Amino acid sequence: MNASSTKFSKEVETLSFEEALGQLEDIVRKLEQGNIPLELAIDFYMKGNALKQHCNSILYDAKLKVEKIIANEGVVEAVEEFKVE
Repeated sequence: MNASSTKFSKEVETLSFEEALGQLEDIVRKLEQGNIPLELAIDFYMKGNALKQHCNSILYDAKLKVEKIIANEGVVEAVEEFKVE
């Protein structure tokens, strides 16, 4: 992980899921427009990747919590595979 990746990771680790997702959606819109300088596009891509990883981590933790709740209620068979895309 290079210095920029680390910077972005630290920058996003305190964001809520909704905040991170909102920032990720904003970055995607800006990148899709295609009218930004290459270096800025690379920075956006790197921050977007950190945001995506953060969102995936939050979703995975939520999945584990739901599975634990269901298991504690004795309804383990109700747990379905959860896939993050």
